[in-house]
Amino acid sequence: MIKVVFYQDSDGKCLGFKTKGHAGYAEAGYDIICAAVSALVTNTVNSIERLTKNSFRIKTDENTGYMAVKLNEAATPEADLLFKSLQHGLEDIETEHKEYIHVVFKEV
Repeated sequence: MIKVVFYQDSDGKCLGFKTKGHAGYAEAGYDIICAAVSALVTNTVNSIERLTKNSFRIKTDENTGYMAVKLNEAATPEADLLFKSLQHGLEDIETEHKEYIHVVFKEV
């Protein structure tokens, strides 16, 4: 199962996120749930880097499906929108495939 944790401040603004695990929907290379999550997460990180003024720290481990992204400062409106888009995309996957992905929010 893929677990996604979104880190938020007390106002609900996203400060970053963490993913861990593999869906287990199908064998490696054929897992459409893992592929969808990877595409959404990678696109979000690339878009924050290219389209916003936010800087961030990132750690990854492809073997465990781990990725942690933390902003170095408060999210710009553009980064906030990108995080919300990611949240909605992952929640939509979760709605259809609860046994393969779990999305939670944590205030930090």
